[in-house]
Amino acid sequence: MNQIHPSALVGAGVELGTNVTVGPGAVLLGPLVVGDDCWIGPGCVIGTPPEISSLRHNRAWDGDLDHIGVEIGPRTVVRELTTIHQGSYRRTRIGADCWLLNRVYVAHDGLIGDGVTLSAGVSVGGHAQIGDKVNIGMNAVLHQRRVVGPGAMVGMGTAVTRDVPPFAMAYGNPVRLRGVNSVGMSRAGVDDESIALLSAEYARNAVPAEVPAPLAAAFAWWTAAEPARPLAGTAAHA
Repeated sequence: MNQIHPSALVGAGVELGTNVTVGPGAVLLGPLVVGDDCWIGPGCVIGTPPEISSLRHNRAWDGDLDHIGVEIGPRTVVRELTTIHQGSYRRTRIGADCWLLNRVYVAHDGLIGDGVTLSAGVSVGGHAQIGDKVNIGMNAVLHQRRVVGPGAMVGMGTAVTRDVPPFAMAYGNPVRLRGVNSVGMSRAGVDDESIALLSAEYARNAVPAEVPAPLAAAFAWWTAAEPARPLAGTAAHA
């Protein structure tokens, strides 16, 4: 059974799964699909038009639907005052089992994987892609079209102006590759040998020429996402 506060606005074109909680003053606008067991906090605004000047700003709260939509996977928590925009050519997607903490902003056409944590105040620019099980620290900012590989960790306050490879630790302004997320890799079942290999490659600011089998899926995702400005492989980091 869904629990929707009387002060929330759930507009036309919104499809809610089962056991969904929607808090006071939240605004949900279609097209929008929310999976089972999601929790959407007070003051969230999900489904407003893309912030693109050439596109019309429709009034979805009056049933005037437009644009491509938003999809939120099951068991995801969206904390208070978070904003998620409609897609312009593909659905803006938040995966399953994610935590979006207070004041998170996800712009149009963003693709957020499963098990991702976006800490308080994180802003994700348009068209960005974030892989599974990424953890992004408080008040970090992702430039539009940037790619963050699966299992990566981005430090708080970082301006992500380059693409972060899988399982990396990245922080600083400008952002720098600082090593591997060894804890995250261990929790994902990656063996010590693979962790050591990737750590050695990242220490010289490179990606492995031959990817170990436990890392293959993450690097395949990374390659398919076509990172345009990767941290690894660029000039030596500080």
